[in-house]
Amino acid sequence: MSVWSRIWDSISSLAKGEPLAAIFDFRVRRPEETVAFTIAVIALGAKMAKADGKVTRDEILAFKHVFHIPPEEERRAARVYNLARTEVAGFEIYASQMARMFHDRPEVLRDLLEGLVYIAAVDGDYHPAEALFLRHVAEIFGIPAAELNCIRARYITDGNDPHEVLGVSPADPPEAITRRFRQLVRELHPDQMIARGVPHEARRFAERRLAAINRAYDQVKTQMAGSES
Repeated sequence: MSVWSRIWDSISSLAKGEPLAAIFDFRVRRPEETVAFTIAVIALGAKMAKADGKVTRDEILAFKHVFHIPPEEERRAARVYNLARTEVAGFEIYASQMARMFHDRPEVLRDLLEGLVYIAAVDGDYHPAEALFLRHVAEIFGIPAAELNCIRARYITDGNDPHEVLGVSPADPPEAITRRFRQLVRELHPDQMIARGVPHEARRFAERRLAAINRAYDQVKTQMAGSES
C-alpha cells in the first residue's frame, strides 16, 4: 500500500470536522516516515501556498517538486492537498505538532522551513502575507529571524547581500567565510542529510540550495579579491 493510500485511509477514519492533525501519533521512533508527518508537511505547504489568498500553478508545481508523487497517486494526493487547504484548522496546529515531533532535531525543522520558503518564492511574488506566515512558523519552530532571513535570501533575488545567503558578515575574515561555506556544503551532502533524519521529500530541493550557496560564495570571493587589489 502506498503512503498516499495509507493517508487517505487514515483521513477516511476521521470524524466529520475533525482536523487532519488528529491523525498525529508521536509514539513512533521515526516520525518522518509516518502518515502523520507527511500530512503535516502537506498541510503546511497547502496553507503556505494560499497565505496570500491564491494558489498559483507554480506553487503547486513547487509542492510536487518537493513531494515526488507517482502519476497513479496524483488524484489521492490532490484530494489530501485540497482538504488541507480548505479545512478550518489553522497552520499553527501543524507547526506546533512538528515542533514537538522534532524538538530534539532542530536541523530537520530548518530543512522543512526552507521547503516552505521555496514554495513561497517560486511564483516570483513574495507576498507580505507569506512573509508573515513564515515568520510565525519560524517562531513556533524556534528558529531565529536572522536564520529565516538567511534561508529567504537563497530563493528571493531582490538584491540581498550574498553574505546573508551564507549567514556570514562582510566583516568576517576570509577563512571564517570559507569555513562557513564548507560547512553548508557538507550539510547538503546526501549522506549527511540522511544521517540527521531529513525526510526524502525535504532532500529533493538540496541541489537548488547548493546552487544558491555556491553562487553566493563566488560573489563573496569576487568582492574579497576586489578589496585586496
